[in-house]
Amino acid sequence: MHLSEKGHTYALFAIVVITCALGSLTQTVMNSMLTEVCDDFAIDAAQGQWVTTIYMLTMGVTVPVVTYLARRFSLKRLVYLALGFYLAGSVAGLFAPVFAVLVAARVLQAIATGITLPLVQSVAMTRFPRERTGTAMGIGGIAMGFAPNIGPLIGGALAGSWGWRSFYIILAGLLAVLWVANAVLVKSHGDHDARPVFDYPSFVQSTLGFGGLLLGASNAATMPLSAPSVWLPALLGAVFIAVFVRRQRVIAHPLICLDIFASRHYRPGFVAQNCLFASFMGITLVLPLFIQGPCHMTALDAGIAFIPATVVALFVNPLAGVLVDKVGARAVCITSSVFLTVGAASFTFVGPGTPLWVLTLLQGVRAVGVSGLVGPLNSYGLSGLNGGLVMDGSAFFATARQVCASLGTALMMLIVTVVGAAVAVADPAAAGAAAVDGGASLSALPYRLAFALSTLFAAAVLVTALWKIR
Repeated sequence: MHLSEKGHTYALFAIVVITCALGSLTQTVMNSMLTEVCDDFAIDAAQGQWVTTIYMLTMGVTVPVVTYLARRFSLKRLVYLALGFYLAGSVAGLFAPVFAVLVAARVLQAIATGITLPLVQSVAMTRFPRERTGTAMGIGGIAMGFAPNIGPLIGGALAGSWGWRSFYIILAGLLAVLWVANAVLVKSHGDHDARPVFDYPSFVQSTLGFGGLLLGASNAATMPLSAPSVWLPALLGAVFIAVFVRRQRVIAHPLICLDIFASRHYRPGFVAQNCLFASFMGITLVLPLFIQGPCHMTALDAGIAFIPATVVALFVNPLAGVLVDKVGARAVCITSSVFLTVGAASFTFVGPGTPLWVLTLLQGVRAVGVSGLVGPLNSYGLSGLNGGLVMDGSAFFATARQVCASLGTALMMLIVTVVGAAVAVADPAAAGAAAVDGGASLSALPYRLAFALSTLFAAAVLVTALWKIR
């Protein structure tokens, strides 16, 4: 099929964004299918959680390698590689006879997602005119905002009707279509290096470093900080990341070129984006627990609270990108940060008697802030990098925000667990339903403190936007 150069770019970007969106959706879709998966394989919930934990860990260790892959392969072949991993994982998940095979399938899918996450940002920043990069990044933000939010809703619907394996049937069909589209519509660009250098020590250090931090943070959400499964991988992860960073600065062919931090745009974009993900990812777990716990509502009610926010993400992400191209990143980031901070702070005043519609409204306000920040922070942070460093910046963005999202979630869950246990010991009756503090019960206190931590992260985004984004 004959397409113009612009047509090839649009086709490439559409395929990459859709593939990335499917990957982000796949990451969260299993959350609401976990019960059915555990029943099918006769395992407990602790074992079942590995389908989500392994996905997160694999993504975290894959993303830094994408800079090498982008030098080694053309974009078309790199998309083929991602689709190949994804399709193989989907078929393996569909026919998985035992749980171990399903976990292996999730690893293959997570590798594909780890490849496409920085690829979306790189294509948006290098294949579009400078005056359109904000719009492109806003569209790409749908993959990081809308797709993961709708995952649990799709998973619950499929698990309750056709079974959890039906998701993999649908996924395999969509990926086959994307494979054909990549073959027919995307032009093979000769923009790769035939003999790039792969630094194996850097790969090992990044794998142990980022993997250790992610594993420690994941375990901290369900275990005490004193548990060796929490502090040992986190400590080793921090050590290996320090070694990794030092090595990248002294070797001739780094896995990720840390010259990205010389950019005055990249540094504030990096800080603000990490605080953003630390603020909002944990709420996707804490809010449903609050609704089903102190509020005594149903799982369906918890899902309903996120529906308007999911719809908001679908429209605000691209709108924010268009506005960045029209009025600049500063105005968009400050306005969105205000929405994020106000929405997050409002949750610190909720209690067991707060109606569902109020919780849904507040989550919608937060969602406006999140959706209005994801794309603009990416485009602003990467705009100061030359074309050769965009993939390095994208990869480090994606890896760091994954770690910060996990750390934020772990800290919020730690607050809920520790303070909740203290409240229960101090006053078991009050921890159940007795009203104090003007109508809010002690049962809501752990959640309100977790919401307060989310607010601190949101406020850090606002301060960074006001102070550093120009």
